Amino acid sequence: MPLCSQPTLRRWASGVTSLDTALAGGLAYGRVHELYAAQDEDAAAATGFALALLTAMADGEDRTVLWLRSRRAVRQAGVMQADGCCDLGARPEDCLFAMIADTKELLKAAVDGLRSGALGTVVIETQGSLPELDLTASRRLALAAEKSGTTLFLLCSGAEPVPSAAETRWRVAAAPSRALPANAPGAPVFDIELLRQRSGPSGLSWQLEWDRDRRIFTEAAAAGALVPVPACGSPAAAGAGPVRFGQRAA
Repeated sequence: MPLCSQPTLRRWASGVTSLDTALAGGLAYGRVHELYAAQDEDAAAATGFALALLTAMADGEDRTVLWLRSRRAVRQAGVMQADGCCDLGARPEDCLFAMIADTKELLKAAVDGLRSGALGTVVIETQGSLPELDLTASRRLALAAEKSGTTLFLLCSGAEPVPSAAETRWRVAAAPSRALPANAPGAPVFDIELLRQRSGPSGLSWQLEWDRDRRIFTEAAAAGALVPVPACGSPAAAGAGPVRFGQRAA
């Protein structure tokens, strides 16, 4: 009796050779990927990286992103702003944001969203430890993502990684950007470290610059001067302090 071949796993190739090689061709769709802010002040950078990543992985498809936020995350980071999303190249009209106070209901909404098969991406944004997201809950999310082919990003700040069924786990920090002429704000740059992947190398790091017009990442050139992000450039609430693309994890 012939053996059934496994379907080819669809992957997003970033175009950064060393990164794609480490990921066996690119970041896998239909899997759970964890993004941890390196420090509390890197929460905005982690959010920006998540927005840029899901925008790049959309590959021109106009599919809805379900972004689920805990009450603590909203209290800490503020309300997401459309101008900030646009400044990173994302389409606010494709994003459905929801704040769910009860953690169990938040996780249930994520599973339901993944199982629907109607979404391009699901994001769970949390702040602080999340005891309800244990290994069993993580496996439930991973199974739902795998069956539907919908990617899940778990965006965490103020917490340490715990055992999970995630395909990959990353630590994200802000990095210096290159100032444009007249010292205008440069493109955002992110320090990312691959903390873990289920099958493949880990402990590797990259510094990536986001090109919002082409919606691609490139390897960052030599770091330039620190520049502030304009008020419309942050996805956080208006009135929050400027994001500094120069704060790195110790």
